[in-house]
Amino acid sequence: MKAERNAASAAGWSPLFGAWLVAASSLLGALFLGEVMDLPPCVLCWWQRIAMFPLVLILPAGMFPLDRNVIRYALPLALAGWMAALFHVLLVAGVIPERIQPCSRGVSCKEIQIEWFGFLTIPMLSLIAFSLIVGLLLLAKHRMSR
Repeated sequence: MKAERNAASAAGWSPLFGAWLVAASSLLGALFLGEVMDLPPCVLCWWQRIAMFPLVLILPAGMFPLDRNVIRYALPLALAGWMAALFHVLLVAGVIPERIQPCSRGVSCKEIQIEWFGFLTIPMLSLIAFSLIVGLLLLAKHRMSR
């Protein structure tokens, strides 16, 4: 019985590692855009960073040694970041009216600073990263609950 539980926990380690890789890549990307390319973040970008950056520390703390409760701490942060990213994407796309935007000073949240391949903007990259992290955390939770 204990061996099965350990095997299930070990099966959940890989998705946790994948989620950490996505979070760490996102952190490096955000630092590159801000510090190297000198692109100032807007208010919504800051909220997404506040949700993303702690994941880079929380996830490895739960992987070494493996702690099933790490998902309990990481998933709310990832979901909060996902909601902020979704709001940001909808704001940039014009689905959410401009008068609702939280950016009253500094860089406008609607401003498109980078657009790769004609559709990949910074908010879209953030939404993809948070979606991957949430998916990987749910996969880890499913595997650990067996």
